[in-house]
Amino acid sequence: METREFRGNLVRDSAAQQRWLAQRAPEAALEPELPIVDAHHHLMHLPAHGLHYLLDRFAADLASGHHIVSTVCVEGSGLARAHGPEAWRPIGEIESLRGMAAMAESGQFGPTRVAEAIVGHVDLRLGDAAGAVLDAAIEAGGGRLRGIRHATAWDGGTVGRHMLRPCPPRLLGEVTFRQGVRALQARGLALDLWVFHHQLDDVRDLALAFPRLDIVLDHAGTLLGVAEHAATPEARQQAQALWREGLARLAPLTNVSVKIGGLGMPLVGLPFHHDETPPHSVVLAEAWAPWLHACLEHFGPPRCMFESNFPIDRQSCGYGELWNAFKRMSASLSAHERSALFSGTARRAYRLAPITHKKETPA
Repeated sequence: METREFRGNLVRDSAAQQRWLAQRAPEAALEPELPIVDAHHHLMHLPAHGLHYLLDRFAADLASGHHIVSTVCVEGSGLARAHGPEAWRPIGEIESLRGMAAMAESGQFGPTRVAEAIVGHVDLRLGDAAGAVLDAAIEAGGGRLRGIRHATAWDGGTVGRHMLRPCPPRLLGEVTFRQGVRALQARGLALDLWVFHHQLDDVRDLALAFPRLDIVLDHAGTLLGVAEHAATPEARQQAQALWREGLARLAPLTNVSVKIGGLGMPLVGLPFHHDETPPHSVVLAEAWAPWLHACLEHFGPPRCMFESNFPIDRQSCGYGELWNAFKRMSASLSAHERSALFSGTARRAYRLAPITHKKETPA
């Protein structure tokens, strides 16, 4: 598939996005009894960027027919406190996510345990002082906080100039950041990392320095497929080679797991968001399969998990179509391997309750 010119951090406003998705009738869910843990989604309210996706919107997507048992809700919602010391403001987001999780437990939004696990944000650059904020985050999570994510995706070119939350290069190696990571590890929390493909060796260095820390690599290490990274066929091949080599060097470190998803982001260079109508899951599965194969080759199913990355990946497809694509992509794997990808790995990584029930079918 051809990549197209990068136009910045493209995010459709909710109304325009919904109109685009409505141009294709929703697909029926394949294998509707297969239990799924959505290992990565957001509940967001960012009006300046056209994003409003709270529990009611997510519940509408969850009603796509797939058996989504529970979810892992990840920071980035825009629901941090507006006042008070800067370091403590992200606690407000965790409180908000816990509140929406409690609303979901009422059953009025469907049977899914939304935000059974929460991955919040604490500024780990606080160093040793991060410990007190982490304690407050754990309390705010009410038993749901399982990890922390810190914005660490950095690029020195065009992509970096368009990031909503820019960060310095080599952040993962900074002394104060690692002091914060040590405080995180001491509290039994996992560290979610979103980086670009050329930063994978930084993740490896961190994983080597903290072998007892559970690290979850978001979005399959985000192979950039736009701007300078895809300006020529040679540049694209170089980026792909660097990504695969980075995965290969990271894979022997067993404290690292990887999420397969984030492939609906324009950053990866698949221009579905430019198409007049949303793609069918067959098209998605064909386009996304190389990411799955690369991650499985290096990490194996026990350390890989599927994620929706909604509403961000909503730029390229509907929720039901995304899970249909994942099911098509993994169809040749064994039942045990698919169980790991769709639920088992996420349950282990985020210490979720065992799946003990089957999908409820309306009378």
